[in-house]
Amino acid sequence: MDVAPRGYDGVVLTSPVSFGYRRYVLRDTQWYLARLLAACLAHAGIGKRQVDGLAVASFTLHPDGAAAMAEQLGLELRFLEDLDVGGTSAVLALRRAARAVEAGEAEIVACLAADVMGKADFEALIANFSSNARDAMHPYGAAGPNAVFAMITQAYVVRHGTRREDFGKLCIAQRQNALANPHALFRRPLSMEAYLAARPVAEPLHLFDCVMPCSGGEAFLVMREARARALGLPYARLLAAMERHNAFADEDLQLAGGWGLGAEAMYAAAAAGPEAMDFLQGYDDYPVVLMMQLENLGFCAAGEATEFVRRTRFETTGSLPLNTSGGQLSVGQAGAAGGFLGMVEGIRQLTGETQGDQVAAARHGLVSGFGMVNFRRGITCGAALLAQGARA
Repeated sequence: MDVAPRGYDGVVLTSPVSFGYRRYVLRDTQWYLARLLAACLAHAGIGKRQVDGLAVASFTLHPDGAAAMAEQLGLELRFLEDLDVGGTSAVLALRRAARAVEAGEAEIVACLAADVMGKADFEALIANFSSNARDAMHPYGAAGPNAVFAMITQAYVVRHGTRREDFGKLCIAQRQNALANPHALFRRPLSMEAYLAARPVAEPLHLFDCVMPCSGGEAFLVMREARARALGLPYARLLAAMERHNAFADEDLQLAGGWGLGAEAMYAAAAAGPEAMDFLQGYDDYPVVLMMQLENLGFCAAGEATEFVRRTRFETTGSLPLNTSGGQLSVGQAGAAGGFLGMVEGIRQLTGETQGDQVAAARHGLVSGFGMVNFRRGITCGAALLAQGARA
């Protein structure tokens, strides 16, 4: 039986940083994480001795982890979190950092995510993503997420009558949002004609339905509101958050995520519902995952995402701005940093520090995550509801 969550007392997010989006790089993940921390400190105007908490998310950092990074970065810490949950990493990092700050177990927590994803790095990740995949899937010829999500997408299409044009509308809107983002790897407009004509990858998925692996990093700081005010920093307030893992474990194929099991309580804790959200930063490794989030997070009823997409504009100037940086489908998927992309963009939208287009009068926003996909489901999911605090 679920216990109703409580909100967060005076915890804020600040100093959003995006760094180094490239297809191929000659740097390692440790270098990326060091650059992210340096950029956060520069934004906040503090030294590293003031950081006493660290949360790190990465697939390519191994054999190092958060503890090794503390040593390499010269940090003396009271709080440490090592995250290996892919696209849910930002929500989990934020929840744990926020409770640590709230309890006085840390003053300032740096939340960092980075991956170096060249061709060989991506192939190694897929080959050893989990023992489940390695031992029970790959021997039968299944490898990588495209085939898994082709199966999920096809089942969703059959159940709900979704057309390729519906998925395309989401991809095209996000590409429009990416045009002004200097970090996005895809910054040319995408037309419906080009989307529909793209080569197939794993039917019904075509080229623009799939994220492109790349290298990059994202980061932010978590602290008390009083500390952010004293430092003169713009910040976003954390109102509520939730996470669920291995939801609907008995279902043969995932057509809904665990967001729906915790969304109502999250909105109640925040005293704000989906109708109050000025944007959604939804995890978007494939368009069908966005469809599931629209339903499970209460923007439309179960089974109605297709019709919702048809009547809604998702550009930054639309009725529900979606992935205002362009999302992973246009920025690229930098491994575990893909899970941080929406959180960092959400902070920017609420603090007036956008590097692309600004959502007009944004006061509340929702960030969601999804990750660790094996054969038939993503195991982890989460969401965080943010509100405007001090602005730049």
